[in-house]
Amino acid sequence: MSGFLSSSIARKVAMALSALFLMIFLLQHFIINFLSVINPNTFNEVSHFMGTNWLVQGIFQPILIFGVIFHFIMGFVLEIRNRSARQIKYAKNNGNANSTWMSRNMIYSGLVILAFLILHFIDFWIPEINTKYIQGDMSGMLAEGEGFRYFEELQHKFVSPLRVGAYVVAFIFLALHLLHGFQSAFQSMGITSWRQKYFQNIAKGYSILIPAGFIFIALFHHFNH
Repeated sequence: MSGFLSSSIARKVAMALSALFLMIFLLQHFIINFLSVINPNTFNEVSHFMGTNWLVQGIFQPILIFGVIFHFIMGFVLEIRNRSARQIKYAKNNGNANSTWMSRNMIYSGLVILAFLILHFIDFWIPEINTKYIQGDMSGMLAEGEGFRYFEELQHKFVSPLRVGAYVVAFIFLALHLLHGFQSAFQSMGITSWRQKYFQNIAKGYSILIPAGFIFIALFHHFNH
């Protein structure tokens, strides 16, 4: 595996594949969270299933965590190597004229997203682990014993305007990150000609609509708690 990743092309392909894997998870995560806007009871039931199903918790969740770690580490490695190469290239050419701002600053959008993920883990994942495995409450029921706790916990997190603001900023950066990331992924995987244009249109829609959807969810719960 280390020999495979020693190739520059292999690293870019691995980065692209890990990104596409995370995009599938992000879409699934959005669909579940959007249920909190449409039907709180359905959101509670789906959240309870995802939080207690052994397949999701024992297999998919560790794979997801590995995918996130791998993607960020690989991203930082590629960025460091690219910056080293640019120092030589930009001495001969105008770098600002040959590349977009986003392509030159993917590491910064990545750091913002990483900071958001840490906040998101503090808000939801760590309390969930504490409730299930330290307090021993695997039922997901409210203290009063009426219904599941997931919807109330979600709404409670979006009371603070500072937290909502942090979520909005993070998802704006995610949209920018995705817009450039998809283009890089298509190039790394050799998707060209008419296929590239077709997939780019889908990617642009995804890159804008999914982050905008998450922003809508945060604002909806902030103003309707």
